[in-house]
Amino acid sequence: MAVIRVDEDPEELTLSLTAEYAAPVARVWNVWADPRLLERWWGPPDHPVTFDRYEFFTSGECRYHLTGPDGAVAYGWWRICVVDEPRRLEFEDGFADADGNPDAAIDSSHHKVTFEPRGEASRMVLLSTFASVEQQEQYAAMGVIDGISAAIGRIDALVAE
Repeated sequence: MAVIRVDEDPEELTLSLTAEYAAPVARVWNVWADPRLLERWWGPPDHPVTFDRYEFFTSGECRYHLTGPDGAVAYGWWRICVVDEPRRLEFEDGFADADGNPDAAIDSSHHKVTFEPRGEASRMVLLSTFASVEQQEQYAAMGVIDGISAAIGRIDALVAE
């Protein structure tokens, strides 16, 4: 099933991805809560992700890096805003330097992930909010929107295990 709907709203500065999975909410929640599972799907398929720090609790901080096919490394961070297991997760996401310090030259984005049971299946909605139209356009130009859609599609295999 995976991604069933993608909605961009430049006026509200949002991107919403809705996905459905043939698994209970607890399994879908776990692919966010377990950093080793998260590493198997977060980011574009050709840029493996490693979480070097993962504090999955409200006010927790996460640091990660992506390695491109050419060996180039990009760094990112999360600041966890809300962990309401298994209903909602909210976090700020941004680019970082090699030491994990946020890159002040690029605005962060806010993400709210909600989980809803659908009988034996689940619905997950990822709502991303950007700081400006320019940031939303920049992310689209960098392929982030296509990348996260492809990444979310990889959750199917993990929840089926």
